[in-house]
Amino acid sequence: MQSIGDILKDEKLDEHSTWLETLESVSADDVQRELSQSPGRFRLNRLLTLVSPAAETFLEEMAQQAQALTTQRFGRTIQLYAPLYVSNYCVNRCRYCGFNSTHDFDRRRLTVDEAVADAGIIASEGFRHILLVSGEDRTGVPPEYFCALATRLRGRFSSIWIEIYPLTCEEYARLFAAGIDGVALYQETYDRSVYADWHQAGPKSAYDHRLDSPDRFAQAGMRRIGLGVLLGLADWRAETLALSRHAAYLMKKYWKAQVSFSFPRIRPAYEVCDQFDHLVGDTELVQMMLALRLCFADAGIVLSTRESAALRDRLTGLCVTSMSAGSKTNPGGYTGKHTTEQFTIDDSRTPALVAAMIRSAGREAVWKDWDTAFSA
Repeated sequence: MQSIGDILKDEKLDEHSTWLETLESVSADDVQRELSQSPGRFRLNRLLTLVSPAAETFLEEMAQQAQALTTQRFGRTIQLYAPLYVSNYCVNRCRYCGFNSTHDFDRRRLTVDEAVADAGIIASEGFRHILLVSGEDRTGVPPEYFCALATRLRGRFSSIWIEIYPLTCEEYARLFAAGIDGVALYQETYDRSVYADWHQAGPKSAYDHRLDSPDRFAQAGMRRIGLGVLLGLADWRAETLALSRHAAYLMKKYWKAQVSFSFPRIRPAYEVCDQFDHLVGDTELVQMMLALRLCFADAGIVLSTRESAALRDRLTGLCVTSMSAGSKTNPGGYTGKHTTEQFTIDDSRTPALVAAMIRSAGREAVWKDWDTAFSA
């Protein structure tokens, strides 16, 4: 089977400009034809049609189909999780990130004991699904750090994810043995030239190494694979095509794992002043989410506190399957440490208020992921 890098090159999905004219050529009749088909199956041309400018006037119909499909596959539940940032050290120079290694601020990394204390606050709020996050700080928080932390946390959390620097397959296997069952790792942008512009130095500047990372953690046995792009770096429609192709590749090759999509939009961050020429509006974000649901019936759809409370409220009943709540994006934030955050969140409601909102929308807020005994 071809690697995902070869697939994207062959189909020119890593050169977004080659697809923009095709997207503009889609007609309303093309959209209506796709919406007349049973939802939930992926074809690249189908997704292209649903994210095209012509599909913008069909969002209501897309929303109805997405809502019905999501309820059929996932019931009326939305899982809640919280991120735990353990370090804001980073060796990369990503122009959009508050943790950029050139930014001047007092860095902080949590000891395992400090991270456990923050996790205790998260657990006390009801969460049983936690996401461990770090800047690219391999020296300060090496894989052994996360193994030790997971060992301490796995009795209190039914599912532990990580969102950190890329690892080897062997390292991912050690994390899996320690109790970590999912990895989120975003390509940020699939356009190679745009990627090089935004990632100017550091290990993250290696496009293909990052692109191949989901293969490594899937091979290591991780049950959940989180994909996404940073919306605002490149054309969102072309990004969605490449993202979908990556997901379809992983679903076929690692069929035992579940793939989920996240939709992080650019947010204000410390010392980040760059001009973003591809910012994504609310309507465009909704179209992207609905289109992916209508092509991937069983994929998770994740919405973070980057988004406003009003938007999260409106999307709760449509296609979302997982939400963060009460998030802190700085190390030690839950125990009141004043450290630099990666970006500012928008929805600052407490977890209890978010859960109440979910219930008011006719959905059930699920705090626990799965029993350890079941997943062992």
